[in-house]
Amino acid sequence: MKITDVRLKTDDELNEQLIEIAKKQYNLRFQKASGQMENTAQVRTLRRTAAQIKTIQGERTRNAKVETKAAPSSKKKKAE
Repeated sequence: MKITDVRLKTDDELNEQLIEIAKKQYNLRFQKASGQMENTAQVRTLRRTAAQIKTIQGERTRNAKVETKAAPSSKKKKAE
């Protein structure tokens, strides 16, 4: 998945996708343990996608905190 696709999704969609990735990773761990895993690159791809989603979520929360801190300071101006 491309990072631009991740940025276009809402927070709820990203949370759902993280849950799906966790389920896929769980299944891949069992496939690896039983020797049934065919595509070992899937593990890396899922890990990378999960990291991208978490990075975008972190950016959004940091930006939201900065915006909320900046908004009250602009209201502090007193009428002269």
